[in-house]
Amino acid sequence: STGSAAKLFVQEGRKVFKEVVPMVAQLILDEAERLGLDPAALRRLWLHQATAGMNRLIAQKVLGHEANEDESPTVLDTYGNTSSAGSIIAFHRHCEDLAAGDTGLICSFGAGYSAGTVFVRKVA
Repeated sequence: STGSAAKLFVQEGRKVFKEVVPMVAQLILDEAERLGLDPAALRRLWLHQATAGMNRLIAQKVLGHEANEDESPTVLDTYGNTSSAGSIIAFHRHCEDLAAGDTGLICSFGAGYSAGTVFVRKVA
């Protein structure tokens, strides 16, 4: 099809939610295993800030329990959905209290079911 309607990108929210949550959680768990890290020992998860519900479920699947605001902070109430920048904004706003040796992860995901995660450890 041609014209402006053919250029629109439309997401099916419920479908994306149901598919992305387990996909991202598994990505994180697989990478943690590859690195020899215990996901339950992660100090903090700075997740993509799409929805609070998505963050809660991903954190629960990764940590093995319902995460509190300290373990998986959100910035949605202040900034809204800032696309993939949300995880970095959350990291920037919630990293100062980490102690040497603390490990956390930054994870973002987006259109086309692309996802990326990086584990970080405070060294000093």
